[in-house]
Amino acid sequence: MEVTIALIKDLREKTGAGMADCKLALTESQGDMQKAIEFLRKKGAAMASKRADKIAKEGAVKSSISEDKKTGVIIEINCETDFVSKGDGFQNFAQSVADAALASGSDDVTKILESKAKDNLSVQEIIDGMMGSVGEKIEFKRAKLIHIADGFVSSYIHFGSKVGAIIGMKGTYSPEADDIGNKIAMQTVAMSPISVKRGEIPAEIIEKEKEIYREQCKNEKKPDHIIEKIVGNKVEKYFQENCLMEQEYIQDASKSIGDLLKEYSQKTGSELDAVKMFRFQLG
Repeated sequence: MEVTIALIKDLREKTGAGMADCKLALTESQGDMQKAIEFLRKKGAAMASKRADKIAKEGAVKSSISEDKKTGVIIEINCETDFVSKGDGFQNFAQSVADAALASGSDDVTKILESKAKDNLSVQEIIDGMMGSVGEKIEFKRAKLIHIADGFVSSYIHFGSKVGAIIGMKGTYSPEADDIGNKIAMQTVAMSPISVKRGEIPAEIIEKEKEIYREQCKNEKKPDHIIEKIVGNKVEKYFQENCLMEQEYIQDASKSIGDLLKEYSQKTGSELDAVKMFRFQLG
């Protein structure tokens, strides 16, 4: 069977492999599409074994949200070099993995790798094909999924796909509400909160912070009768810096994220609340 440009392009669309690799695969398989796909997968699997000791520290963070907006996933997938990670081929491939993770309904990496994606290939098979294409080790590092039955999921991926966040919002979806959710996801990317609300921070962490603050006060020779007041103030500041709802809004320092949500609710008469978040930073 003749290996035409159209056939090469079709294989490239199916696998994400380069034109030269697709031409070679089709030539070796005498134009048989399925055998060509297997050829690229085997090349990728061999490449994975050969480069097992290499460090995959570059890559991309991607998100995918369901059509009904109630489920969202964020993933991190790694490669070896920034040169590969910046390419459209790798970026599109990473997004396809995020979409497959969403379709799987799971954030268990093993389950996602085994799940079927486009052209009835598993995610692992697609990754093997990409390894064969770029000649680098590729690892699916992690995934987190949010499902909000009584709300929706918003996301923000920063330019370059090195960091991103997904936010679970409780309330009625609308484009305006989603815009608020996207802004809160952007806040999460920029300010790295450790929880949505203060009650989510384990008590032992707060007690450890108090111990540190008390020791600081003693080292500064603060009078015993004011130490607990100072510690209380420092704990409040800790909450304001680390709890999403209490953080100063990056686009308007005069209000907190909690204030932003209250303003929306007062304006629209529709309650809106941030209830869950995940932030991924490459590496």
